[in-house]
Amino acid sequence: MISTTPTPTTTASGTHLLRQWPFLIAGLLFGVLLIKSEAASWYRIQEMFRFQSVHMYGLMGSAVLTGLITTTLLRRSGLHALNGETIHVPAKEGPTRRYVLGGLIFGLGWGLAGVCPGPIFALLGSHLLPMLIVLTAALVGTWAYGAAQHRL
Repeated sequence: MISTTPTPTTTASGTHLLRQWPFLIAGLLFGVLLIKSEAASWYRIQEMFRFQSVHMYGLMGSAVLTGLITTTLLRRSGLHALNGETIHVPAKEGPTRRYVLGGLIFGLGWGLAGVCPGPIFALLGSHLLPMLIVLTAALVGTWAYGAAQHRL
């Protein structure tokens, strides 16, 4: 017999997977944007760390500005998610030891690998297979954070 019980990847109407397509397409477009804007370029990142170019600072500045605007609009709009819940963006707490430590570890990994986590999949899609090492290290770091989270 064929089971008709809904699973996490499908609903009784079978439309759950169809709802995921916009996110897949957005992710693909974001990956293309990272590659085309050279945000995933090791050379651009090194130029930034050596203060030889403003390219990456402009890119990050525009991302921060976009985030500030959209977060402000979300907080004020009272928009609802697809499931009907009101979108609530909580206020962040001030800098604490966990944020400072996390930022230092993130920065160390970024400096050593020459890439932040965002472009890893875009670079893998560009056939830069050494990024598998970076992806593995990022996954190990994520696991370590999950294991130590309650102590931070």
